[in-house]
This record gives sequence, structure tokens and C-alpha cells, in this order.
Amino acid sequence: MNTRHHPHHPHHAARIREVLEQLYPEVGIPLDHHDPFTLLVAVLLSAQTTDKKVNEVTPALFSRAPTPEAMAAMDEDEILQIIRQIGLAPQKAKHLKRMATLLVERHQSQVPRSFEELEALPGVGHKTASVVMSQAFGVPAFPVDTHIHRLAARWGLSSGKNVVQTERDLKALFPKEQWNKLHVQMIYFGREYCKALRHDPTACPICSLA
Repeated sequence: MNTRHHPHHPHHAARIREVLEQLYPEVGIPLDHHDPFTLLVAVLLSAQTTDKKVNEVTPALFSRAPTPEAMAAMDEDEILQIIRQIGLAPQKAKHLKRMATLLVERHQSQVPRSFEELEALPGVGHKTASVVMSQAFGVPAFPVDTHIHRLAARWGLSSGKNVVQTERDLKALFPKEQWNKLHVQMIYFGREYCKALRHDPTACPICSLA
């Protein structure tokens, strides 16, 4: 007998989706941006920091550098001054300048439309690439960050030991055309109803689904 915990069957997944759809019928990604480049920058900045913080620094950054050319022309130190209140700012400033330079040199100043090319850029991991592919280009992806990883485990959708496993489980449970929207709905739901700390499962519209 295999005792490994199996994710709940699709019926449970479908009920979770109904709750999310009811609460968040229309969702936009919580990071302010106006095109694929500014989205890529915002997502890169959002690692280990709140979206709210990112949205506070990006207006100044985007007005100064709305394009890869403009950002590549900036001094790393100037980028750092603008984003300094964000976590890991020195490293991110370095990544942004290098990333913008590579977009100009390798990609005709366009954000590439493939996971492989995106993940080859400095500071861009699989999760960042997934957000850009799904939100900028509409390609089905299921970006899993620590929050989504936590919710999937808490809701019995995955026994994932890591984000790679969780991503695989979630993709198997939900139809492709729902992935992009679900990812954003889960983020909003986690913030409002299913917080990491001091969580009351009986008051949570999903954890209370027995």
C-alpha cells in the first residue's frame, strides 16, 4: 500500500476554483506595469519584497527608464538609488542593468517570448519567466512562489516537497486555460483569507471546505 499523500481528486480542486472565481471574478496582476519590459522589471524587483513596495519605486524607475535602451544607459548606482528601499536592492540593480543590456544586444530591445531565453537573463528564474509568459504573452503557466506553494499544501492540492513538484501537481489538477487566472486568484486569496500566520481554518472559505 502506497502511503504517500495523494493530492485530493479533481472534485476538490473544482470546488476551490469555484470559491476563487466567486471572490475574484476579474483579476489583474498586482504589479503596476505598462508593457512586457516594465512587467519583467517589476517581477524581478518583487523577489523577497512586497508588491506594494515595488509599486512605490517603479514609477520613478519607469519614467527614467521606460525602455531597455534607457535602462542599459543608466549607471548601476543610479538604478540602486531609485530602488534602494527594496530588499536585495544592490543585487537587483546589478541584474537590471545587465538584463537591459542583454535585451538590447541579443533581443532587439524586446522581451523574448520563451521560457528558455527569459531564464537566461540575469536575475530571471523560472517563476519570474512564468509570470511574464502568462501575464505579458498569455502563454499558460503556473508560477509557484512560496505563497502558492504554501496554499497548495494547506489545501491538499499538492504534497510537493518543493515548488517544482507543486507546479507539476497544480498543472495536473487544473485545465491549462485556467492556470494564468488561478495563479493570480490564489495570490489575492492568500493575502486576504489564508495568511501564513495566525490563520483560522474555520473562518477560511477554502480551508473550511471539508
